[in-house]
Amino acid sequence: MTSRIFIVVCCLLFSLQQVFAQDASLVLTDSSTTSPSTNNFANEQAVAPFVFKPNPKRAVLYATFIPGLGQMYNRKYWKVPFVYAGYAALIYAISWNGLYYAQYKKAYISIADTNPNTNDYLQYIPVGYDENTFDMAWLSQVIQQKYLGYRYNRDLAIIGIVAFYGITILDAFVDAQLYDFDISQDLSMRLEPYMNNSFNIKETTVGLRCQFTF
Repeated sequence: MTSRIFIVVCCLLFSLQQVFAQDASLVLTDSSTTSPSTNNFANEQAVAPFVFKPNPKRAVLYATFIPGLGQMYNRKYWKVPFVYAGYAALIYAISWNGLYYAQYKKAYISIADTNPNTNDYLQYIPVGYDENTFDMAWLSQVIQQKYLGYRYNRDLAIIGIVAFYGITILDAFVDAQLYDFDISQDLSMRLEPYMNNSFNIKETTVGLRCQFTF
């Protein structure tokens, strides 16, 4: 009796082993059949080249905080020297006009007040003329025109640098937005025969159709 129970248990264990072995072989088969496609997909993902596409919001953010950084982010490196050259020219214009504006304004104030210790206007009297004999009203008018002109140019340069700042930001945004826009000069013309079978016309007409592609 004990030997029979032992034989039955061994048979059950053997049958279960065979079932698990078949399941394992099926799993291996499935994995072997699906793994090449998975590997191929992974290889395609790994081999696929990286295509750079700038983010317009990020380009605007970079150009807002650091001038020229938006152009560098868009990989338009040739624009960076022009950006800094524009800023340098406008800053120089602001500084140069501001310096002469301050000098002529100080001279105008000194010629208008009654303090004898303020004589900054004397340097603008031509050589050979005396303060007492020179037309001081004319000199005051000339100095006023000078300092107003330099102030106008200084303010215009300030407006220019603000506008240039906005243009650089706009340029970074447009470059990022149209980075992959096709601007190739591919203009072609195609001629082909054309047959009109309209129901409104009793007879079939034959013609030539011209198609432009750009």
